[in-house]
Amino acid sequence: MLRFEVSVEDLLRSRFALSPAMDLCFLLRSLAGHGRPLPQAWAARLLPAFERLRRETELDAALALHTPQGGPNFVAPPPRGLNQTWADDLAMIRATPLEAARHEFAINATGPSARDPRVRAVLDSPDAVTRIAEAMDRAWHELLAADWPQLRAICERDVVHRVGVIGEHGWVTVIESLHPGIAWRVGGIEIGFLRGGTVRLAGDGLLVIPSVFVGHVAAHMEDPWPRTLIYSARGTAALWGEQETVPRPDALTALVGRARARLLLALDAPASTSHLARSLAMAPGAVGDHLAILRGAGLLVRARSGRSVLYRRTPLGEALVAGSG
Repeated sequence: MLRFEVSVEDLLRSRFALSPAMDLCFLLRSLAGHGRPLPQAWAARLLPAFERLRRETELDAALALHTPQGGPNFVAPPPRGLNQTWADDLAMIRATPLEAARHEFAINATGPSARDPRVRAVLDSPDAVTRIAEAMDRAWHELLAADWPQLRAICERDVVHRVGVIGEHGWVTVIESLHPGIAWRVGGIEIGFLRGGTVRLAGDGLLVIPSVFVGHVAAHMEDPWPRTLIYSARGTAALWGEQETVPRPDALTALVGRARARLLLALDAPASTSHLARSLAMAPGAVGDHLAILRGAGLLVRARSGRSVLYRRTPLGEALVAGSG
């Protein structure tokens, strides 16, 4: 079991962040057959490019650093917040001192793939960090960049939802909602299905990161990362073919039309027009038009949150969705 000892000060310093580099690493592990199996459609679309990148770049050197328990820190640097971009991550990867990278090579590059002469030549080279960074950058642009706006929107919506829950019910409810196997007990977070013993946050707080590729929940407890929980974002299941976005046949679709039904169902948590457009792969103008009609029908309300205008279902909208299942 893993237990995080949490003080009041830790709760005050706990925060959410997004990590494009971490999700890229999860995706690469899945494509290499070492992570959560990808949906068939995703695998068919991405595997040819993945195999080509292994031939054309030093991606195998990056893959050789991953173990069943995790991977090197320098290819997935700790994110600073919710606005983290791949450019931010790449800059930190490239800035890794060679000695720090070689220390991680010695710890992680212990499997058979690390003994491949081509991989070994990269890891032993004076420009190893640059070569691995370039391979990761190409992998980002050819495997994940096109999908990232939609995937990022899913993660952002998840954070908006959970911040709202914190406001209404507090951190304990949010932490326990991340997975059925997580519980808050006597001043600590206990995760029965992870190993790690007892870890003190020591006033630094907990970093909480939604992901579209992690299977359930993962934890990170090694410097330079803060103590971190990574969890599967709400709304990811439809992406992985585990549920349909709109049930079929569906009375709601027949009543309001397919596009408006998708929007109503997607608004199980408040979201902005841009979030909905990205997560549902719809044109922002069309989303705005449909939201205006649904709001005019009394099914949605809107309210400003910072710079965004968020829509949520009214009690009538909730009843209509509940009756359509």
